[in-house]
Amino acid sequence: MDGLYVSAVAEEGTVTARRRFAEDVARYAGIGSGLFRDDAGWESLLDSAISLTMRRRGTSGLLIIDELPYWMMHSPELPGLLQLLYDRSQTGHGHEGGRVIVCGSAMSVMNNLLSGTKALRGRAVVDMRLQPFDLTTTAQHWGVDDPATALRLHATLGGSPGYRNLASSPPPQSLQEFDTWISATVLNPGQALFSRSEAEYLLREDPQFTGNALHYAIINAVAIGATSPAKIGGLLERDRTSLSRPIEMLTSSGYLDYSTDPLWERRPVITVADPIVRFHNLITVPKRDLIETGGSIQAWHESQPTFISRILGPHFEECSREWLRRHADPSLRGGANMIASTVINDQRGRAKHEIDVIALSRGSGRTTVSLIGEAKATLVRRGPADLERLDGLKEILRGQGHDVASARLAIFSLEGFHPDLATIARRRGDVLLVDLPSLFGKTEPPVLPK
Repeated sequence: MDGLYVSAVAEEGTVTARRRFAEDVARYAGIGSGLFRDDAGWESLLDSAISLTMRRRGTSGLLIIDELPYWMMHSPELPGLLQLLYDRSQTGHGHEGGRVIVCGSAMSVMNNLLSGTKALRGRAVVDMRLQPFDLTTTAQHWGVDDPATALRLHATLGGSPGYRNLASSPPPQSLQEFDTWISATVLNPGQALFSRSEAEYLLREDPQFTGNALHYAIINAVAIGATSPAKIGGLLERDRTSLSRPIEMLTSSGYLDYSTDPLWERRPVITVADPIVRFHNLITVPKRDLIETGGSIQAWHESQPTFISRILGPHFEECSREWLRRHADPSLRGGANMIASTVINDQRGRAKHEIDVIALSRGSGRTTVSLIGEAKATLVRRGPADLERLDGLKEILRGQGHDVASARLAIFSLEGFHPDLATIARRRGDVLLVDLPSLFGKTEPPVLPK
């Protein structure tokens, strides 16, 4: 767009920051930076930058300010000045045109820019949060073709693209290479991907959380399996009511994901947004002494049961739900407007049953279920017994008054399916079998009759 891009610098004072901004503007204009006074304020610098972009591109001139929170730490008036310039342009007392994009990685600061009574509220045309890559995009970004390897990579690091630049070894292309790669990178104290406190690292650049041990503790508690305020409070020995505000802050800033069970509205489900935090808390921290004394290979070998059951398993379940939300044929979801996991009570058997994937919608006081699914990351193929369990769950839901008349049954499997199950699925016509290549879009699962 032939616009002007400038980036703020961490821990840089306001005088140095303005001087650097003036140099960027002068370079863009092709003039000497000496034409700007040393005491030029933010307002005149911003005004000059916008004027120059418009002179080059007309009303479509473009100014991008990256890492704005760094400047706001010493110059909190910047959003107000942008508001002033915007309002002038709207009333004919300033530039009529031009566009400004402000970016930043301190999520709490960026979220607050457009909230409540903040200066820029109502002035923004676009408010965009860049989400992590999904399963398929992550595999493409890392150049990993093997689905089993790509799933493990995504379960470990998530979809943040920048982690690839921190890995000193080429991406793994097989499960055997993945084991070697993990030991050489994420579990190597000499590499940037290794972390002794990942939660603290992620929050360090966010001024809203810097130095607050409670926020670190909450993220770490969630990472090791505390999924509700009551469970978090139990681990931290704090009353759950005292955690409401910090959990809300961490959720709104994107560090935690907070959802509710669709069949039990008061049952919250809290998870960490970045899988690498979960990995470090479940794998790195318990084995830190062994890892730091050269035993990374042994530490990884001993951690396999934990990785499969508490990292790979839950991650495969979430990837299955995400596939159904965003990539599956819409007809498979029926009219569902919610896809989640849930827990149901079997009053006759006096037991609780987890449903990994459920698609449902609400209306007229009744819940309509369009799909009931199970996602298993075990290293065995799924068989007819899994289908029998789903039939039983469907009957429990029916007995609780939910509409399951048109509900399909789905089995997501890491290792595929027994031939007997495939035969039954074809004969019944209401059973969906989804293997790992299907989650990556490499194969198409059967499209079932409506």
